[in-house]
Amino acid sequence: MYINGSKSCISRLYPAMLRFINYVIPVVSKIFIHSRVLIALHGMLRCTGIFDHRKNNSMRALRYSLLCCCFFHPAFGQVAGKLVRSDGQPAPYVNVLLLDGADSTLVKAVVTNENGTYFIGNVRPGGYLLRFSGIGYETSHSSGFQLSAAEKSMDLGVLVMKEVSRELKEVVIRAEKPLFQQQVYGTVVNVESSVLSKGSSALELLERSPGVFIDRRDNNIVLNGKNGVMVMINGKMMRVSVDQVITMLNGMSANDIEKIELMTTPPARYDAEGSAGLINIVLKKNRNQGSFSLTGGYGWGEKETASFNIARGIGNSTLYAAYAYSHDRTFVDWFATATDYVPVLGGQTSSAFSSEIKPIRNSHHATLGFDTRFTPKLTAGGSLTFNNNHTAENITNHAEYSVEPDKQYVLDADINGSGNWNNLLNSVYIEKKINDKEQINFDMDYLLYENKKPTNAYSVFGDENGNRPGTNDTLFSPYQRASSNSTIKIGVAKFDYTRQLSPLLKLESGLKGTYTRNVSLSGVESLVNGDWVSRPTTVNNIMMKESIAAGYVSLSMQLKPSLSVNVGARYEYSHTRIDEPDTKQLVTERKLGKLFPTLFVSWKMKERSALQLSYTKRISRPSYNDLASFVVYTDPTSVETGNSLLRPTITNNLKLGYNYAGYSFAVLFSRDDYPIARTQMVSNAAGDLLVLSPQNVRYQNNLAVQTNLPFKIGNWWSMHYDFSGAWRKFRLEHTPQPAEKSYFAYSVNFSETFMLPKSFSLEVSGWYNSQMYNGSKKVDGFGAINGGIKKVLDKNMGVLQLTVQDIFRTMRITSYFGTVTEEVFDLRSRVPFSAESTRFPIFKITYTRSFGTGGGKGRGERSGLREERERIVH
Repeated sequence: MYINGSKSCISRLYPAMLRFINYVIPVVSKIFIHSRVLIALHGMLRCTGIFDHRKNNSMRALRYSLLCCCFFHPAFGQVAGKLVRSDGQPAPYVNVLLLDGADSTLVKAVVTNENGTYFIGNVRPGGYLLRFSGIGYETSHSSGFQLSAAEKSMDLGVLVMKEVSRELKEVVIRAEKPLFQQQVYGTVVNVESSVLSKGSSALELLERSPGVFIDRRDNNIVLNGKNGVMVMINGKMMRVSVDQVITMLNGMSANDIEKIELMTTPPARYDAEGSAGLINIVLKKNRNQGSFSLTGGYGWGEKETASFNIARGIGNSTLYAAYAYSHDRTFVDWFATATDYVPVLGGQTSSAFSSEIKPIRNSHHATLGFDTRFTPKLTAGGSLTFNNNHTAENITNHAEYSVEPDKQYVLDADINGSGNWNNLLNSVYIEKKINDKEQINFDMDYLLYENKKPTNAYSVFGDENGNRPGTNDTLFSPYQRASSNSTIKIGVAKFDYTRQLSPLLKLESGLKGTYTRNVSLSGVESLVNGDWVSRPTTVNNIMMKESIAAGYVSLSMQLKPSLSVNVGARYEYSHTRIDEPDTKQLVTERKLGKLFPTLFVSWKMKERSALQLSYTKRISRPSYNDLASFVVYTDPTSVETGNSLLRPTITNNLKLGYNYAGYSFAVLFSRDDYPIARTQMVSNAAGDLLVLSPQNVRYQNNLAVQTNLPFKIGNWWSMHYDFSGAWRKFRLEHTPQPAEKSYFAYSVNFSETFMLPKSFSLEVSGWYNSQMYNGSKKVDGFGAINGGIKKVLDKNMGVLQLTVQDIFRTMRITSYFGTVTEEVFDLRSRVPFSAESTRFPIFKITYTRSFGTGGGKGRGERSGLREERERIVH
């Protein structure tokens, strides 16, 4: 039993939490400028005495009511057997992996001894199967079996290992993970399991992931049909605008990525920001090895990528470094047709607008870091990461306007711009293991973002006689130039405390503080009589300061051998202030404190099946771009600006999932209150100009069904299909006529992998997103089919891969306004957007080679087990 008199495992929770709160909150709060909320919270908790187990009778009652959690003593079992060769001789040093029967994740691993026997002890009751692999043998699996409290031992007897047909000079044991894996929190995309990953950018990789839609025209990321996605890299939140995240991911090589986690229901230890969920990009971190990769390709323009990474262990320390360079000359175009009433032009107007965009992107990514184990219980490390993205862009616009009854106007514009985006991330961490049951982690990050984007434009706008609607001293002036400069500084400090209260109960808690300072200056100048004249209506000088203080508590309980529960809560308080330094005016100020509960229940059923239930509450706060009152002139009839009246989005998610032998099925319901839809059409205060700005949708309900279906035919053909279908309903209130809309949407991802002779493999994969809506904007369905072939060269000489993106040139995205309800000025428009691959499929060839000790440890039994252990999904 885990109960000893009055000192049960639960009773130790309260003094531990009290010590944690008394000590940590005052220390961490001093780090931040706006720390009053943390100090107030600390004082409130101490005054209430809620965590004082000696004084609070209600807490004592609650404590004893929870004692039942400790009565479930696990009945551990054991698995044994023997492996022999086809001639009856023992098969020594074969890897024996105990896999969970529900999702095939690794539980334990051993190696057969010289007699070919194996023994796996301390196994909890449940459904399992064994996997056998070793040098000179074909990988095989046992049948599924069940351990129960009644039957604690399982002897599988003697099994025969089938030997390979020929002697291999060198064998490297690798654990092949499935391309997609389902967890209670969401979906994991194992990047290296795809032939198509090499040579791709992180953005292209994300676009091929289940349920992800990249809106390249409006620079937006959508997950399962919902806005409000936050992107993390190695668990660190990228607190910049979505368009800057897309720019960064477009310059990041997929060769450096280990996996992508699509978390629709994240646990309490993660930030509550991101109403649609979190996308965590996990980068590779190899020890005592390295690799390099070279990619060359062509579509509309040339593409090149070069990268390397290296790691070296020195005593108790590991040093690592990585660098990647990417060059991409690309092309996109879009064409819009519209009818609306245009006050600036004097009446009902029919227009046709075309735009060709030819960017040339050059990106650099560098990382340098170290990890040091000072004592068996103390580890520390740090890293420095630098990203640079330079884009030179030429845009050619042509528009024709027909104004009733008989006016004709033509616009021709040539725009040249260059953008230089820099990102510097400095991180340090400390991990301290207090004892076998307690551990603390401390992390500090400093992030610096700089973005500069000057633009020069020459345009001709007039009627058939050359007469302009305005004079030369207006924004209809033919010569204009624009500038945009942004600097974002972010400081983050995080403290986490974990304690194993008993074998069946684990406590996780922590505090986090984030401070952001953003300065943005932009404007447009017109050339008037030989002088550049600044237009006050276009100047945007904004300073944003934001402080977020957060704390969380989470309890993981093993109520039964087959039933586990995790319950948690996260409280976040944010204070956002946006000012105009020139005018000393306050643009907006927001203070918001909310509690975000989480609940996760997992029930392992018979054999290889499991049932999972989760509930989360999340938030999406408007970004500074969403709130700022800047003005960007898109053409003579419309402008783009922010919306200081935006409200944050609050989302409640409920998910029920079922896993069986690697197959997964889930039903998800979510309710979004005030979701933010960007690039919506409204009018200015005077009612004479079309304004593109973010707006709140009143609500959106989402009822979705998700399936994940892997199939395998022999050892040479594996298939994976991911399907998501959802019924959605939303309400618009920013349009002239409020409206509700219900519709069904779906997305399909598939992958077919063929293992061919002579170390060749072939992959064909694709995806399709059906019709969907973003506010009042309708988006037609679209998708792409991709292919790739890989050759593993002999004698550890590397890997050669050829990939083709968008084989059938289908990457066309068409959007509409005016299909849901009447838009402002009775606007009706159709806008087809064509990616580069619609002109010509993109071909890329990649050579990759690993070096160092990591590539040659396939002979050792320990290295084989180490690689298999990496299959564990954390």
